[in-house]
Amino acid sequence: MTFKNTLEFAQQLDAEDTLYRYREEFHYPQVDGKDVIYFTGNSLGLQPKRSQKYVDEVMKDWRELAVEGHFYADKPWWDYHERLAEGLSKVVGAKPEEVSVMNTLTVNLHLLMVSFYRPTAQRFKIICEEKAFPSDQYMLQSQVRFHGLDPNEAIVEVKKRDGEHFWRTEDILKTIEEVGDELALVLMGGVNYYNGQVLDMKAITQAGKSAGAFVGWDLAHGVGNVKLQLHDWGADFAAWCSYKYMNSGPGNASGIFVNEQYLGQKDIPRFEGWWGTKKETRFLMEPEFDPIASADAWQLSNPPILSLAPYLASLELFDEVGMDALIEKQRKIVAYLEFILHEIDKQVESSFEIITPKDRGCQLSVFLHGEGRSLFDYLMKNGVITDWREPNVIRLAPAPFYCSFVDMYNFGQVLKQGILQK
Repeated sequence: MTFKNTLEFAQQLDAEDTLYRYREEFHYPQVDGKDVIYFTGNSLGLQPKRSQKYVDEVMKDWRELAVEGHFYADKPWWDYHERLAEGLSKVVGAKPEEVSVMNTLTVNLHLLMVSFYRPTAQRFKIICEEKAFPSDQYMLQSQVRFHGLDPNEAIVEVKKRDGEHFWRTEDILKTIEEVGDELALVLMGGVNYYNGQVLDMKAITQAGKSAGAFVGWDLAHGVGNVKLQLHDWGADFAAWCSYKYMNSGPGNASGIFVNEQYLGQKDIPRFEGWWGTKKETRFLMEPEFDPIASADAWQLSNPPILSLAPYLASLELFDEVGMDALIEKQRKIVAYLEFILHEIDKQVESSFEIITPKDRGCQLSVFLHGEGRSLFDYLMKNGVITDWREPNVIRLAPAPFYCSFVDMYNFGQVLKQGILQK
């Protein structure tokens, strides 16, 4: 499609957008009485309006039923989390029994490492990406030290090539081959938080498995954003947060994927709690753990129902629309945003360098050469909610559920004015 940097063209794209009506499903912050242009769905998604109903329902049941809500609420609490499995499985490309909702992201990664990082004298190394999200770095380092190993020896980081801002798949595959028989685990961010790159998860998973290692994925920036096929790819495990593209609320519950080949096993290393036991025997308070034959076996305690309620509301939206439709719009709106940036670049003295490669989801990370933090501050004061990373990178994530093509055009105008007004 040949794009145009005009309001009329952006309005035409919105008129053709089958998802445009879903903008009305979300609450927007306002600046000077106007809805903001919201570019930080990669940090915290907007609140779906229907979330309130789901939370109010739980509060009502708690008020009127108290403890009996566990079994007699309209959505009984004791199996509330199971209502999320079907919808989540479609989003991540899994079977319903391979997913569960519990805890928060780094907690779940630690728990999954118990099962999938089993270092031996021969196999003890972990491959991750250079400058992974800090929490992943801390998690990996502490896990390695817990096993009495030196992180400098056990953790192998795949680096970007000099002068490049992205990882090359061939470099990751080469690293897997080089580490070879010493490789115990490949654990990487499927979508990089800084540059927005989507790694070739299928190829990397296959290579890691062929090397005899476990392969897991941190999908904090991937779930609800890109097409995932965790089961078909053969990944061993994955974890993600739900408050970014999944719009479930700040710091909300994490999800996990465990490949079906590990389900129902009593002898797999795992930290265990009573909510992971079979439902049929859970309330018999038996002394021996009998794992439920699903990813729920990795649960420790009864789930936080007030947190799961808005997650369930958001998943209802994803189920209505489907990932294919979201990704179709995502590709178009990100391409239009890229076009707008190039057009504004021609009209100002500063220059923009998009460091996100074509393998991407919603996010564009942009170097603002010749600009500093003052431009970011100008955008925020003028109703563009975006994200700043030192030294001069802004991250723009036009989530397809609630961002419009007119938003992209208007952003370009605010950006130009912010540069020219200096």
